[in-house]
Amino acid sequence: MHSADEKDVAYLYDGSLEGLLSAIFCAFENKVTPSDVVREWEYVPRLGQDQVVIATDISKAKRVKDMLCRRCGYEAYRCVTKVSLSGDLEAGTYAYRYVRHLVDRIRSSDCASCKRRKSCSRKGASNRSRCYTFKRFAAMGDITDPLVSPIFSIARSVDAECEKIRQFARFEHLSSESFDLWFSRINPKHSVVPLVMGHFVERFNVQPFIIFDENRDLAGVYDGNGWFMTSVTEESISKNLESLSAEERLMQYAWKTFYDTLSIDSRYNPELRRNFMPKRFWKNLTEIKEMPRTSIDNTRK
Repeated sequence: MHSADEKDVAYLYDGSLEGLLSAIFCAFENKVTPSDVVREWEYVPRLGQDQVVIATDISKAKRVKDMLCRRCGYEAYRCVTKVSLSGDLEAGTYAYRYVRHLVDRIRSSDCASCKRRKSCSRKGASNRSRCYTFKRFAAMGDITDPLVSPIFSIARSVDAECEKIRQFARFEHLSSESFDLWFSRINPKHSVVPLVMGHFVERFNVQPFIIFDENRDLAGVYDGNGWFMTSVTEESISKNLESLSAEERLMQYAWKTFYDTLSIDSRYNPELRRNFMPKRFWKNLTEIKEMPRTSIDNTRK
């Protein structure tokens, strides 16, 4: 493997958090500074740039995770997790540079150079030891640093998207002879389903549900005991999970009627609505989307 001074290298990974951490591990292991760390399907070749496909290795990913949690704090690992789920094309590169920045800060610090050594509770420790606590928070709090600022910006964007999903996700009750569950269709900017599943598991308790990310053909499935992520196509969803229960049709019609009755046409302000509720969510909101005429007629019967 050539060094960064000799060759421009891009590391390509499978798009998962484990794949990103494996790429970071390989960069340190091979003593290479890749100019790009990108998802394999999003890579755009550059003139004179070599590409290296990094295979996902769970053991290597775990070593990077443990190192981050132990030396930099769990919040640093949490930031990398959020960045890995971001839709930003340079998310992987930002994450790699951020981890290298943290590691370099830790390596360059010891008790002798610490400004807090006089008041530190570890002042009697050996000179060979490292005090990670102070440098950990200094590295994560320096949002003016060009290597740290993108990470916090992306992490805040992912957090904001999670909050929007928690607010605007609408569940429909589906039932048939083979299943009885609640289903939600969402279209987030970032792949936030893994981050919001825990919230909805607490809400639904033992009731099975599915959250389908239609932008990525990805679904979070909860079976009443535990949840997992799976790939699923729009065709499969439409074929197998489009059977609303009679109660659900009635409730959707009642809620839509209630919403329309309370609205005041003369005070309709679409710009204000978009500020509180991004338009990309509208098509999946029961109160805003148009209900099929046949569905309304069947409900009335």
